[in-house]
Amino acid sequence: MSTASRAIGFGLGDLPRIARGAGSYLFDTEGRRYLDGSGGPAAFSIGHANAEVNAAITAQLAQVACGYRYLFTSAALEALSELILRNCGREFAHIVYCSSGSEAVESALKVALQYWDARGMGTKHRFIARERSYHGSTLGALSVSGFLERRRPFERSLLDVAFVSSANAYRPAGGSAAAQLVDYLARELEECIQRLGPEQVAAFIFEPVVGAAGGVVPAPSGYAAAVKEVCERHGVLLIADEVMCGSGRCGTWRALEHEGVRPDVMAVAKGLAGGYIPLGATILRKEIAETILAAHGSVLTGYTYSGHTAACAAGLAVQRIIEREALLDRVRTAGHTLQSALRASLERFEEVGDVRGRGFLIGIEFVRDRITKLPFPRERALSHTIARRAFQNGLIVYPCAGHVGGVMGDTIIVAPPYNASDAELSELVSTLELSIAEALASS
Repeated sequence: MSTASRAIGFGLGDLPRIARGAGSYLFDTEGRRYLDGSGGPAAFSIGHANAEVNAAITAQLAQVACGYRYLFTSAALEALSELILRNCGREFAHIVYCSSGSEAVESALKVALQYWDARGMGTKHRFIARERSYHGSTLGALSVSGFLERRRPFERSLLDVAFVSSANAYRPAGGSAAAQLVDYLARELEECIQRLGPEQVAAFIFEPVVGAAGGVVPAPSGYAAAVKEVCERHGVLLIADEVMCGSGRCGTWRALEHEGVRPDVMAVAKGLAGGYIPLGATILRKEIAETILAAHGSVLTGYTYSGHTAACAAGLAVQRIIEREALLDRVRTAGHTLQSALRASLERFEEVGDVRGRGFLIGIEFVRDRITKLPFPRERALSHTIARRAFQNGLIVYPCAGHVGGVMGDTIIVAPPYNASDAELSELVSTLELSIAEALASS
């Protein structure tokens, strides 16, 4: 068995071989069926093997797979860009395409540095990020990630980044009461900027809804507006990492639409092309783009496959389906219903401490005691045990661990396709309840 066939991170052991997909389901070569209850890693926004998307990709491949970005534009790229900018709002004006969320974040960091250089303020080179965050696996994106387990082997080669507390209402920083949490976090960010020196700080990066690093942690209401005000007052750019939570996953195209806040730079990926072809994008506010283009003529980041024509065709097809079928409305409405169903179904387990999220991005946190919120020991690996049981029962969920002190803590992410049916969502809830019961009984 090759190492490529082992699920090292999820603890699933030897992996089955995938055979095909159909809507919300995947099938292996042994004939076993799996309900994709987490969209893989919250990426598969409209399910698998969609005939319309596949036809769009096939039609593009029949013409040309990719026009190199320094030589050609394309109809697919132009139409997708128009759609994205329309969904983001008139404040945004430029897109850098790439092939992954890590690349999208990497480009966002480079955009921030280039912007300040274009303004003759090259001393602004430091980044501030949050503890218990994850922004990607490239060295720059990993540098701004507060994820100890994933950082550890690479620490000596990472950028010098300052970290502030996570915005977690379930586990509030500094022992602050939930009502005072936003004020505490905004003050902490301001103190960090002042300590480093505003003339040194390029940008603050955060996930509006933390994904893999925290098991779905929406920032408390008012947080995004508060940190944006701090950043604007001190001349610091605000970067929103919406790789997992954006592109409609939370029920609005931009996750920050919930807060009425627009960042300076935004990274998206996963749900953008729904997993059909790798595609990510870094989206710039108009003033940021105009400043860079006026000074340097182009945004100095990009990759061989930036704006890959077939990938843009895939993304365009996925986004048109989402618009035509009003799937963001579906995510908003069904997301509330799904959260309520999960809470009701899992209430009997004293080990379920919190069910939280937005739209079709939902996290379930497990604790030894609901009152103290004491996490399970790391050795128990509860989230991975639950994920393994669910997988054996024909359900895919996304396990996360280590969000408490970087070592302990267990959560499960539920993130079904936007067009999952009511019957499929009911199956998700019942199979997850069974799997949690089995996992708790076995450990």
